[in-house]
Amino acid sequence: MTDGLLHLDDVRAAATLLDGVAIRTPVEGSRWLSKAVGGRVDLKCENLQRTGSFKIRGAYVRIARLTDGERANGVVAASAGNHAQGVALAASMLGASARVYMPHGAPLPKVEATKAYGAEVVLSGVTVDDALAAAKEDAQRRGSVFIHPFDHPDVIAGQGTVGLEVLDQVPDAKTVVVCMGGGGLVSGIAVAVKALRPDVRVVAVQAEKAAAFPESLARGRPVPLDSMATIADGIAVGCPGEITLRHVAALVDDVVTVSEEAMSRALLMLLERAKLVVEPAGVAAVAAVMENPHAFEAPVVGVLSGGNVDPLLMLRVIRHGLISAGRYLSFRLRIPDRPGELARLLGLLAETGANVLDVEHLRTGPKLHLDEVEVALQLETRGPDHCDAVLSALRAQGYPIVFG
Repeated sequence: MTDGLLHLDDVRAAATLLDGVAIRTPVEGSRWLSKAVGGRVDLKCENLQRTGSFKIRGAYVRIARLTDGERANGVVAASAGNHAQGVALAASMLGASARVYMPHGAPLPKVEATKAYGAEVVLSGVTVDDALAAAKEDAQRRGSVFIHPFDHPDVIAGQGTVGLEVLDQVPDAKTVVVCMGGGGLVSGIAVAVKALRPDVRVVAVQAEKAAAFPESLARGRPVPLDSMATIADGIAVGCPGEITLRHVAALVDDVVTVSEEAMSRALLMLLERAKLVVEPAGVAAVAAVMENPHAFEAPVVGVLSGGNVDPLLMLRVIRHGLISAGRYLSFRLRIPDRPGELARLLGLLAETGANVLDVEHLRTGPKLHLDEVEVALQLETRGPDHCDAVLSALRAQGYPIVFG
């Protein structure tokens, strides 16, 4: 790292350290994405990596390069969950104690998995940035080494080994699409890819409600976000690092953002079509390709960065994805308060082929007339066209429909 950027030799040295530690995750072809793009799309499945994400790569390299004395003093980290698990496992493998700061509200499975790998977990603050501040203060106070989740050369080099594997597994790749929070993964991948195949386009994808890089790149320095709110907790980072911003500016060809709806749809499609469990942050690359398939030259490799998802969040995201995909319809309407009217409504819905998931019959309300009731319905449909057909059939029979 003589010019402010890592080099291919740094990533190759990290790969040597990780031999027998990180697994070489598979690349799976995606027919449905390939059809949309008009060329081959492959998925690099880091959701199947040890600890459920790519983070073990960078964490292990960083801790392995500490001196014996530094490891004896223990390590401290901060994370929403994936880096936490990577640090916890790497520390236990290398004989170091680990204390990990996680924000309040961090997914329970990630908290419990971090503990199971041997780390002490401390909940602090409401964001990853809050946890980072607390972890740095603790490390300084105790004389421990702080293991940054993304802004350190060893961490970036470790994550870059994903790029080496991608080019080995898909040697004819033209575009590599990677999710981005703090930028460690895409920085490392870009170092490897651009050194070996400078013609390959590297695209970073951020959640649009937690996208700190566009403004930071425009200003040439890390600029913190005022606020962020996204289902993709793994990439909810409010400010880029100095080192990662430098790498992204120099090596990444484009930075795009995706909506919460796009990530929900991508997660649902990966479950249904690829049979892969991927967390919201991990689907960002696929979401970008789904949103604008003709913007990516094939062969395309999308990196699925992690699969550690809270089952409760999964339920919410699946429902959100069904709504976004036009396969879930929720609305209210009023019907006369007399025998047979509810049965008539449900009969009409049956004729349209909609599946009634839930129905609520309300007889009292400040805006209801004495001779009417309100019915709240949740329906399963076959897609946007079917939704339109159901609503048209109801309106044709005079039912006033209200959404929300």
